Amino acid sequence: MTKALRRHIEMQPLDLERGWEALPGFPDGLEVKVLADDLNELRKTGARTRLVRFAPGAATVEALIHDYWEEVFLLNGELAQVGHQSPVAERLSYSCRPPGTPHGPFISAAGCVMFELQYYGAGTNISRLTTS
Repeated sequence: MTKALRRHIEMQPLDLERGWEALPGFPDGLEVKVLADDLNELRKTGARTRLVRFAPGAATVEALIHDYWEEVFLLNGELAQVGHQSPVAERLSYSCRPPGTPHGPFISAAGCVMFELQYYGAGTNISRLTTS
């Protein structure tokens, strides 16, 4: 997947039919459309803006934990946590996950599209967050 560094973009239309790529490291049926990406996980800097699409029946296989902030807006479809009693999230749902927050695994029976923002905040230190 090539990175599209952040640059000025002024209200450009998005083609939601083409330009999707397999989401690296995830099972079949999960795709990503990167809008901007200068997230550097080694240097703990930058941000990523992307769309993620689950095909109907697609699922992740394990919980995720990362050291950056993540905000997710469910644009359409539905998403559920595997093995949890929490209700199924439906379109127009929102999550904000601080660094170190376990989330998932997820499944989408009907499929869904999410808008994701992932970023490092000033002074973020996952070891401090997980040992407090």
